[in-house]
Amino acid sequence: MTDRTADSTPAASPGPRSIAVFCGSSSGSSPAYRAAAVALGEELAGNGHRLVYGGGHVGLMGAVADATLGAGGSVTGVITEQLLALEVAHDGLTDLEVVADMHVRKARMAELADGVIVLPGGFGTYEEMFEILTWNQLGIVSMPVVLLDVAADGRSFYAPLVELVAGAVAAGFMRPDHGALLIRAENAADAVHIASKPAAPFIPKWVG
Repeated sequence: MTDRTADSTPAASPGPRSIAVFCGSSSGSSPAYRAAAVALGEELAGNGHRLVYGGGHVGLMGAVADATLGAGGSVTGVITEQLLALEVAHDGLTDLEVVADMHVRKARMAELADGVIVLPGGFGTYEEMFEILTWNQLGIVSMPVVLLDVAADGRSFYAPLVELVAGAVAAGFMRPDHGALLIRAENAADAVHIASKPAAPFIPKWVG
């Protein structure tokens, strides 16, 4: 696990990128979560990056999409036929792709993205994030994965996850280099800066 919260050194920009954002379809219990989603959308648009996300209009998903669009950015949504039928799709996106199921959806988002930023969310958010981390670990993809760790209600949302990953490294189930694939940022500007840079070089997975 790598903490890049103090990394504010400017670097040469690789130009506009496509950044996938994984986040909750709910807004959470604190206004800080939605505020972080809005700040992220504005930051993506302000830097000329395209948002790639799950295509919904609800919760943090809708907030980050609306903020990106409102700031003049481009947004591509990838949604399943099931979710489209439930009328949760955003109808104002730059592009909306409808796919058969969740497996195809995740693969398509990975195909479109150069980097990933993870806002607070639930099972679906974690599952998407861990799959991309695993694909990085196996050399299937190469893209940075950044936690935008929101502080609310007196706690850092992803602190338990950070501890879990550190524990897996300490227990010998994960190489330190692979634990470092999950990068933490405390604000939208840092998250976008890191996610738009190249990923760390591939290192074979096997520990023993």
